Amino acid sequence: MTKVPPSLRKGDTIAIVCPSGYMPSEKAATCIEVLKEWGYKVRVGKTLGNQFHYFSGTDEERRNDLQLMLDDPTVKAILCGRGGYGMSRIIDTLDFTKFKKSPKWIIGYSDITLLHAHLYTQLKAASLHSPMAAAFNDGEFTNEYIQSLKKALKGNKLSYKTAVHPFNQQGKASGELVGGNLSLVAHMIGSKSAYNCKGKILFLEDVGEYVYNIDRMMIQLERSGMLSQLAGLIIGGFTEMKDTVIPFGASAIELIQERVSKYKYPVCFDFPVSHSRENYPVKVGVKHELVVGKRLVQLKEL
Repeated sequence: MTKVPPSLRKGDTIAIVCPSGYMPSEKAATCIEVLKEWGYKVRVGKTLGNQFHYFSGTDEERRNDLQLMLDDPTVKAILCGRGGYGMSRIIDTLDFTKFKKSPKWIIGYSDITLLHAHLYTQLKAASLHSPMAAAFNDGEFTNEYIQSLKKALKGNKLSYKTAVHPFNQQGKASGELVGGNLSLVAHMIGSKSAYNCKGKILFLEDVGEYVYNIDRMMIQLERSGMLSQLAGLIIGGFTEMKDTVIPFGASAIELIQERVSKYKYPVCFDFPVSHSRENYPVKVGVKHELVVGKRLVQLKEL
C-alpha cells in the first residue's frame, strides 16, 4: 500500500529547493508570494539562485539542501524550483530514513521524475508530478493547472476530463499511477529506481527531443517489458520535437502509437501533462481510474 503524505494545513511550511538545474531567484518570486497568499509559510533553500555551471550548486550543495528539507519535521512539502538535469548525480547519496517515518509531498516534474520513481519504488511513498515555481509567473497562477496544485495540497482528490484523440484506444482501467518524463523513465531502466509497470497506469511526456530518440526510448521501454503488462497508458505532451536533416518520416506521436497499438489496454493521447502550460498535477503512486471513451477521456484519483 502506497503511503500518501498528509494534506497541508494553513500555516504549514513549503520549502523551495533546486536539486537539479540553476534557477534565478527572481523566477520564483511570484510562486513564493502566491504560496503565502494560499496560507502557507515558505522556506527558501540555499540552491535557489545559486549557480555552479549548469547546476544550482555542486552535487554536495544540492544534495545537502534537499536532505535538509527532507529531514526537517517543520517542512511539510518540498517544491522543486525547476528540473533540468542533475538528480541522478545525487539520488543514491540521499538518506530517506527520516522521510520514511514521516513522508511529505515532493512536488515537481521533468528531471524530478527520477525522485518520484525512487520514492515510489524504494519507499512506496506517493508524490506530486506537478508544475514548478516558474509556472506561477506572468499571471499564470490563476490557471486551472496551478489551481489544481492548490487543491492537491489541500487533500482534494483529483479528477480530470479531456478531449478524445484519433489515436486513442478505448477502454477502462484502474491501477497505481506511475511515470513522468520519458527520457528519465528510460534512463532509470536497469537501476533500483526503475518502475515495475505490471498492473500500473503509466503516463509519459517529453520536450525538445529528436524524433528518432523518442522512437529509441519507446523501443527501450518495450524491450525492458515496461509496456506489455500495463493496465493503461497516458501519453501527455510531446512538445518542441526536433527532426534530423534527413526527416525521420513520422511524428513522435505517430511513432508512439505504432509502438503501443498492439496492446489491448486503454491508451489516451494528448493528455494535459507536459512541459508546456497544459500540465495538470497528478499523484504518483496513488490508485487512479482511467476511462478512454468515444467522447471523453477521464482520469480520476480513487
